[in-house]
Amino acid sequence: MLSFPQIEPFGPVTGILGDITLARETVEREAMEQGVTLNDHFSHLVVHGFLHILGYDHLTDAEALQMESLETAILAKLGVADPYAE
Repeated sequence: MLSFPQIEPFGPVTGILGDITLARETVEREAMEQGVTLNDHFSHLVVHGFLHILGYDHLTDAEALQMESLETAILAKLGVADPYAE
């Protein structure tokens, strides 16, 4: 998954926000390896990419915790299980 923001991090959310690029074959392989559905893994990657576009990152432990918490909450609203659960 690659994301290409067209807005400033944490800037106003208007117009075109950016692009998210996914390789179908990779998403399918990862879903199978992780034992999750293609739809759930696809949803996770789109949410993850969108958060990157908005300015979130996971370079530090604190950033990762914040981003993963947001991902988990958003995915729960979509009916997708926590991808970080052990």
